[in-house]
Amino acid sequence: MFTPLGCFADIVCPRAQECTLLKCLFSHSDGSSSTGGQNPVSADSAPPAKRLKVESTTGGLSRSRNFSLQTLAPASDSTLKHSVTPHDTSEVRLTRPKTMDPPVSKQAEVSHSAGEKPETSKDAPQTARLPPRQAPKESLNPRMLGSAPAAHTVRTAILKKLHASMTSLNDKLRDGKDPANRCFVLTPDEIITMALDEEEKCARDNPGVYSNVIKLRIVKLTKMDLETWVKDVMAHLNGRYYKINPVEKPPAGPTPIDTGLTPAEEQAFVPKLVTPLAGLEAHGYVTKAPTQADIEAAQKGVDESKGWEKCDRCGQRFQVFPGRREDGTLTTGGQCTYHEGRPVYPRRKKTDHVTGSADPYFPCCNQAIGASTGCTKAQTHVFKVSEAKRLASILQFKNTPPQPDKGPMEPISIDCEMGYTTLGLELIRLTAVSWPGGRNVLDVLVRPMGEILDLNTRFSGVTLQDFASAEPYNPLTPSADPPAGESKLSLSLQLVKSPAEARELLLGLLQPETPVIGHAIENDLNVCRLIHPTVIDTVLLFPHPKGLPIRNSLKILAQKQLGREIQVGSGGHDSKEDSIATGDLVRVKLGTKWKAYQKGGWRVEKNKLIPPGQ
Repeated sequence: MFTPLGCFADIVCPRAQECTLLKCLFSHSDGSSSTGGQNPVSADSAPPAKRLKVESTTGGLSRSRNFSLQTLAPASDSTLKHSVTPHDTSEVRLTRPKTMDPPVSKQAEVSHSAGEKPETSKDAPQTARLPPRQAPKESLNPRMLGSAPAAHTVRTAILKKLHASMTSLNDKLRDGKDPANRCFVLTPDEIITMALDEEEKCARDNPGVYSNVIKLRIVKLTKMDLETWVKDVMAHLNGRYYKINPVEKPPAGPTPIDTGLTPAEEQAFVPKLVTPLAGLEAHGYVTKAPTQADIEAAQKGVDESKGWEKCDRCGQRFQVFPGRREDGTLTTGGQCTYHEGRPVYPRRKKTDHVTGSADPYFPCCNQAIGASTGCTKAQTHVFKVSEAKRLASILQFKNTPPQPDKGPMEPISIDCEMGYTTLGLELIRLTAVSWPGGRNVLDVLVRPMGEILDLNTRFSGVTLQDFASAEPYNPLTPSADPPAGESKLSLSLQLVKSPAEARELLLGLLQPETPVIGHAIENDLNVCRLIHPTVIDTVLLFPHPKGLPIRNSLKILAQKQLGREIQVGSGGHDSKEDSIATGDLVRVKLGTKWKAYQKGGWRVEKNKLIPPGQ
């Protein structure tokens, strides 16, 4: 406050005795001086009153003000006014009329989230304040990152477009007629902060496809309705200012399977789902065992190649030595650097002509194809053999023999786990469960024929410790089901001596007409060197829209059709879990097909399928 010059000392104060100013410019009836600016105090009067420290801790904030006792005049609650800014209703100011002094140094600002009303109760103190929602003062300059996904000029241009789209929606919300949504109108600083937050998150989470993701977001904002924009603003405010975590919906339970048939009737109907494999040889299905001439030609090619192979993970050429080289090494080429996941090719969208088409990338590290040689390292290179005649040169294929003395056998669902050896990709675990019950009938570890290079634990779930602790296979000790709730290798599995012995155990459960169920079953049958005429492949029951050789993964099918999460965690796949999921997928398809058959007049009597008219 400036020092008074006494220009109004001869003018009587309009407030007279009601004046509560510390330094009044006017004269009072008691003869106060204009130079003093306040009422005189006689020498024999009481000493000046002490100053009172007033503290307020409303909202967790502690504030103190020093007032003279003379100025603490009582004021009615009705003198408090609410003034709401026309452009931002999320801020409510509590002000005093001019007649009330001393004025507070700053207007109390109360920021509240959606649906929260300011405190106006008569019992509430006049100094009540809530912590304000204050956005940091920032400019439209992309935040610094350790590894930026694009040049600074590119990020700046994208950020400005993102900010412009958000500003446009914010203006529409301000001018809207719905008063309930006006509390979500952001200030200019808050709009900038929201744009910076979103651009930074995209740059950190999707560096490989940053440009495509952020451009698609801008296009989405330009077409967004106000209701969706309000939800986005609410999520942003709750996360940044109020630290409120979004409410997560509990995961939905597995979808119950109701085929309308009993288990025995399902077994009677399941032959209708068998798919002939003739004509699918180009996709890896083996329907005829290679001849001896084919085997000799394949063996001759292997001998002339002198062990040179192409790595199945990184594509590098290296040399492999079955039985070990003289110096004890199994392979050449040193360490293998590769990407764990297969490349993802995003689908084309209608907005590609505006934003540009999305680049393919690796899901394991979100890097674009060609950006790096890999994100994972392994000790050796590995390879696999897919050609039927070369597989037969290692172990010949065998057709399922008839066993009339055993009679009809129940369908089974199988799954095999493979590991890399000096002979390629070999069988290391074989699992078979009954169908449709899912009872465990065979689950063994298999000793491969070649020296182990990599057990592929990330997918197979089998470790060297499992092999070391496994006991030799004993036919008198059948495979047992693991405890409820445990799907991984919770029991020590028995170990068979070779893939040929494992195949004989599997053939003991089969007749040529017994349905064998699997996902991409040609891989399981080929690694067992088995030719079976009656198979049901879920890859063929639930084909990919683009057809073979592109296939839907078992994990995706289980999510969509069964509402079930499988192959989760870092412990690898569980062949028993996969074989049960595969069998349940067949039950889903069977239920759909049985409804169509019922409309055509088919029926089931005494566990037998009766065609219409009989």
